[in-house]
Amino acid sequence: MMNLIFVETALELIPPEIITHPSVRRNAKRHGKPAEENLLDRSLHHFAMNRLPENERRGRPDIIHFCLLEAMGSPLNKSGELRVWINTQQGYTITVDPSTRPPRDYNRFKSLMEQLFVDKKSPATGVPLLTLNKMSLKELINYLNTSIVIALSSHGEKSSFEEVSKIIVKESNPAILIGAYPSGPLSDEALNLSDKVLSVYPEPLEAWTVLSRTLCVVEKALGIF
Repeated sequence: MMNLIFVETALELIPPEIITHPSVRRNAKRHGKPAEENLLDRSLHHFAMNRLPENERRGRPDIIHFCLLEAMGSPLNKSGELRVWINTQQGYTITVDPSTRPPRDYNRFKSLMEQLFVDKKSPATGVPLLTLNKMSLKELINYLNTSIVIALSSHGEKSSFEEVSKIIVKESNPAILIGAYPSGPLSDEALNLSDKVLSVYPEPLEAWTVLSRTLCVVEKALGIF
């Protein structure tokens, strides 16, 4: 079983600092809901985001959308060998049920995430497929009681996807950390919580590229695909 943890995920509702910005109010009116119940999205709120701290790392829900489509539709997940968790920059953790099938349409995905941040679970009634809790990365790792935590970063020790897969398949409860934000190195928190920080490519790669190749080599090592 591999725990896949997306870390520092650029997924959040509109923060209070920019609620009154004209572009935020205009887009909220278009969507027919209060500004504070809309996702922060660089493509819509670019100028408003300029006043936010670390704005270059925020407002990219499309990254986790791509990654979730990849992960939840993978043979590794379909075989029951994958568990997915999303930890956000604001210290929230989303638990993703293995049977979750994210909407393919980006706007529908955003609506789902907005509903999740408001209701804390989705669907709002019945057995939830997604649940949101205030939980730091450290608390999540402690909760999972992982046997090893591997962070994938271009700033880590030189390695390869194949070497990573060899480590994973030998462990009883491994966790892989993949950054789901636009640019920059992993935070000190994520690095300090990791047993190994490995670089599988000499240059930074998109999160979904790292994810797809990691899934592929692990599936191959386990004889799944």
